[in-house]
Amino acid sequence: MEKKICSYETLFAVSGNLVEEDAKAVIEKFVTLINENGTDVNVNEWGKRRLAYPINYVTEGYYVLVNYKSEPSFPLELERVLGITEGVLRYMTTTKIEKAAKAEEVVEAPEATAEVEATEA
Repeated sequence: MEKKICSYETLFAVSGNLVEEDAKAVIEKFVTLINENGTDVNVNEWGKRRLAYPINYVTEGYYVLVNYKSEPSFPLELERVLGITEGVLRYMTTTKIEKAAKAEEVVEAPEATAEVEATEA
């Protein structure tokens, strides 16, 4: 049976109140976890930035954006571990849609509206 592989993008923020070495350790923990379970991993560390609003009295955080491909079950496990890790403020995982899939959706949209107009007449 063929394994289904999807593209994902995970953004997470680590507390800016942590010592820089501790923040790097948390970031490295998740990058290693993603490397072990995913392929085509691309890590983009944004560094320390000011949050839009305080979260638990924390005003700064280390942002990390990771693009990777994995099985659909892995992002759920990754978010579970992110949620229980001390120092992680927020996280979000999204599925990246390939450009070819978007082109097919755009082609189908006008046909659907044409059918609606035909039934209304």
